[in-house]
Amino acid sequence: MFDIVSLARFQFAMTTVFHFFFVPFSIGLALVVAVMETMYVVKKDERYRKMAKFWGNIFLLSFAVGVVTGIIQEFQFGMNWSDYSRFVGDIFGAPLAIEALLAFFLESTFLGLWIFTWDKVSPKLHLTFIWLVVFGSMMSAFWILAANSFMQHPVGYTLNNGRAELIDFGAVIANPKVWYEFSHVLAGAVVMGGMIVAGLAAFQILKKRDVSFHKVSMRIGMWIALFGSLGVLLAGDLQMKALIEGQPMKFAAMEGAYEDSGDPAAWTLIAWADEAEHKQVFGIQIPYVLSILSYNSLSGSVDGMETANKDLIEKYGDRDYFPPVNTLFWSFRVMAGFGVLMLLVSALGLFFTRKKKPSLYEKRWMVWIVALCTFAPFLANTTGWLITELGRYPWTVYGLFTIEDSVSPNVSVASLLTSNIIYFILFAGLGSVMVYLITVELKKGPDYEEKKLAQANATEVDPFDKEVFEG
Repeated sequence: MFDIVSLARFQFAMTTVFHFFFVPFSIGLALVVAVMETMYVVKKDERYRKMAKFWGNIFLLSFAVGVVTGIIQEFQFGMNWSDYSRFVGDIFGAPLAIEALLAFFLESTFLGLWIFTWDKVSPKLHLTFIWLVVFGSMMSAFWILAANSFMQHPVGYTLNNGRAELIDFGAVIANPKVWYEFSHVLAGAVVMGGMIVAGLAAFQILKKRDVSFHKVSMRIGMWIALFGSLGVLLAGDLQMKALIEGQPMKFAAMEGAYEDSGDPAAWTLIAWADEAEHKQVFGIQIPYVLSILSYNSLSGSVDGMETANKDLIEKYGDRDYFPPVNTLFWSFRVMAGFGVLMLLVSALGLFFTRKKKPSLYEKRWMVWIVALCTFAPFLANTTGWLITELGRYPWTVYGLFTIEDSVSPNVSVASLLTSNIIYFILFAGLGSVMVYLITVELKKGPDYEEKKLAQANATEVDPFDKEVFEG
């Protein structure tokens, strides 16, 4: 029923998906907090300082859980993928060492300074700390994606004794896949940060908690989400076009195309594939659209999976190179669909909350739409990751190293099944704690610290106050 490869893949997928919930969460929310604090420094409006501190508390929660899940993910390489680690260790060593020793240290050091220096340094210096945190988090993402991009498009290496050895670090950094992935992930993180703030603020408006505060927070979140959504569209379009030449099987699977398209190429809106027989069971197509998406033209054809499979057999040897087509096809549509949804919600939300006619607040169903969009970036990011990783099947390193070759030789079905169960329970627990703590922070409200300080001052008794001895 279970085999080692499937269990190892499931465990890595589970760990990475859960970790990737919090990576863009932290990057995006750090940016939102930095924008809010910048508005405080520029406008000298105390509201924005409260916003930076309030949403900063939620950012700190996401950062903490992200660090924990990242450490767990690293264990996977030694536990279940030791042969893979031996193969790419020389390549991965440099970018991951830079990520840990420079980017993460920069991020965590200035995060500590930002937390503990409110009212102890000048506002401009304090603002510098949070922007350095933003920069550090983005650089962490860059170096990790540099390693991941080698898996997608290996460059700057030589094969020696069955291992990939680094011969050109500059080529690894200049890998075009790095910049496609980095821009796409970064834009997605910006959307996520903005949408989470807008969505959580909408929930508080529905509950009638600190309504004026959360109205401003929601608009800031929607502005940032709109900016990020436009970036996602551009970066995603460039990345998709690059797949036509770089990974044609992945591109064809995303479109559910087993056969070569005609010219012009029609785009499949919905479909279902018989993966065993390598054929499409049904599909609804829209003429010209795939040519437009692929080449920005009304003409042009694309290769189907059958052609891509023949090319791969000729290049790498006889085997089945077909990926999980239905998963890729629907993951792409879920990712793109939620991306468009967040773009529309942020744009229309800003329009319907403008000063002249803020009609959104008068219609609870509209506020509910914004609130429910809190969960949209999690779905979009997860399905995007599935496309990136599953689409290069059967490779861990494209064209060089397969999944079967990558698994640790000394793991057993029993050990993998046990660790899968343990990790699942751990992640469920961490996720539940995270949701609970965010709920607690939201209930506290933006004035919690001031109220607590005022209460402490009111109850404090000076033993030398003359009134103590009266009575």
